[in-house]
Amino acid sequence: MENKNIMQDLNDRRTHGNELIFKQNSLPINRFFALDNKTYEEGAIPAKYKELMGLVGSMVLRCNDCIIYHLKNCLELGCTQDELNEAMNIALVIGGSIVIPHLRYAYEALEQEKDSH
Repeated sequence: MENKNIMQDLNDRRTHGNELIFKQNSLPINRFFALDNKTYEEGAIPAKYKELMGLVGSMVLRCNDCIIYHLKNCLELGCTQDELNEAMNIALVIGGSIVIPHLRYAYEALEQEKDSH
């Protein structure tokens, strides 16, 4: 087991990486980031459910950074453990057994978050 905090590690890497990206002042990249940000805002579908969908998509696509990003947002928006379990079960059903390592990673991050509070 690693001692580093999974969510904090992602936050640090993401912040640094975004600083490097935005320093380029690329209009197409900036537009994509703005579109991504707007997509998860409150709308006809509540932001909480959009983040759960983002979590499912990230698990099926097997992107650990994305999984942690959406998991963190889900927690901040008040998702319950039961809601997270059901969303991650949907990802497992859609993606199959190849999702299992990413399911483990998500639960490890959740355990760290629970232990840190």
